[in-house]
Amino acid sequence: MKDRIEAIIEQSIEQHRKLYACADQIAEAADLMIEALRQGGKIMFAGNGGSAADAQHLAAELVNRFLLNRRPLAGLALTTDTSNLTSIANDFSYDEIFSKQVEALAKPGDVFFGISTSGSSGNIVRAVEAAKALGVTTIALTGSKGRLQSDCDLCIAVPGEYTPRVQECHILIGHTLCELIESALCA
Repeated sequence: MKDRIEAIIEQSIEQHRKLYACADQIAEAADLMIEALRQGGKIMFAGNGGSAADAQHLAAELVNRFLLNRRPLAGLALTTDTSNLTSIANDFSYDEIFSKQVEALAKPGDVFFGISTSGSSGNIVRAVEAAKALGVTTIALTGSKGRLQSDCDLCIAVPGEYTPRVQECHILIGHTLCELIESALCA
């Protein structure tokens, strides 16, 4: 078992090393998010499964705190309102659960941040379409495939397809963005 554990850790380290290729996109995402918050906009996060938990986690890091005790920043997870999620899925379709919320809550100057390991989650794709129609900046955090790479204003595509390692990189990227945002706006 110890050999297996060490192999998993090594695999994760190797996957994280591949993130150097994403540094420019991470910096650009931070700039877009900082500017939106600076101008009074908000960051709306969404994802499915583990990515839904990441969306909630990152929104909380902005609203409450990351490393500094500071004023709250406008972060919103579209994954948390079960009445909205279930009524939209029931009355329309699961693919609409985030796009309807974007249509209701977003305005130009905001950022929609979709997390999809596959890069093709239908509800994230539809939310991106809704956000773009409203003039909202769109950022996606994906694995190495999927249509979100071309649909968004900016896509941070983690090089890799093995879901657990890609998702581990997603939270590192999310924490990096939170640290950059916090230091730019609140230090």
